[in-house]
Amino acid sequence: MSDIDLSGPTFELLFERSGLPVSNLPAPLAAAYGGELGFEGPRLFANLVTSLDGVVALPGNVESGQIISQNSEADRFVMGLLRACADAVIVGAGTFRRAADQLWHPGAIHPPAAAFYAETRRRLGLAPLPQLVVVSASGSLDLSKPALRNAVIVTTISGASKLRPQLPETARLLMLELQDLRLSEVIARLQREGYPRLLTEGGPLLLARLLAEQLVDELFVTSSPTLFGRYAGDQRKSLVEGLDVGGAQLDLLSVRRHASHLFLRYGVIRPPTSRRSLVPLGS
Repeated sequence: MSDIDLSGPTFELLFERSGLPVSNLPAPLAAAYGGELGFEGPRLFANLVTSLDGVVALPGNVESGQIISQNSEADRFVMGLLRACADAVIVGAGTFRRAADQLWHPGAIHPPAAAFYAETRRRLGLAPLPQLVVVSASGSLDLSKPALRNAVIVTTISGASKLRPQLPETARLLMLELQDLRLSEVIARLQREGYPRLLTEGGPLLLARLLAEQLVDELFVTSSPTLFGRYAGDQRKSLVEGLDVGGAQLDLLSVRRHASHLFLRYGVIRPPTSRRSLVPLGS
């Protein structure tokens, strides 16, 4: 296998906490990433890109990530690497609609590394592709999109009634009875069904709900050298949107750099006596 072309220098490792888990990445991946990457299971880890002033989602039917990241190939490489380590990828309905033509696979986001991502999954004993999980209370999803052919769709009773008539035979509904529910039920069920390492790619509303219930173990943030600004009613969303998560504290685990982009990995610190709150399912 040849070296990975990232259209520029590989990642520079600026800081990494000692003792982090490793997964025996293929040598070209480890060389490009500037070291190893691994997870203790079960884990829920999140990955988002943000502008320097904290914008992660733009209004309208646009794929915000590419705009905010400046179409960074290094960011796509990290997205692929995290997908390669995950049993399942979880996205909210809004995030899915804005990128509905995507296939949420490691090689789909960064094709030059597809063979190395596949080898990573083989070494980890994972299925060839991660399971896509889409969370939608309303069930307002276009089931003709290719990514939904084999997806697990988390929805409510009313959402299921809307989806069931056109649901592909290879897709599956995970139906929950309450409109207001603990996402811990969803995460626990997925992990019981054989998906212990879960990656969420957002969006910010889903991340807020997961953080509010203290379900997130790690947070990967790509800090893009961009500025967008905010004004009243602009509908631009921040990293965590729509809920008060109470000043959740993070522990810096690693920092990498590619050109002017920073790639930050945090552990989420959970207060030992805190209680999970009831939060609504997304649309």
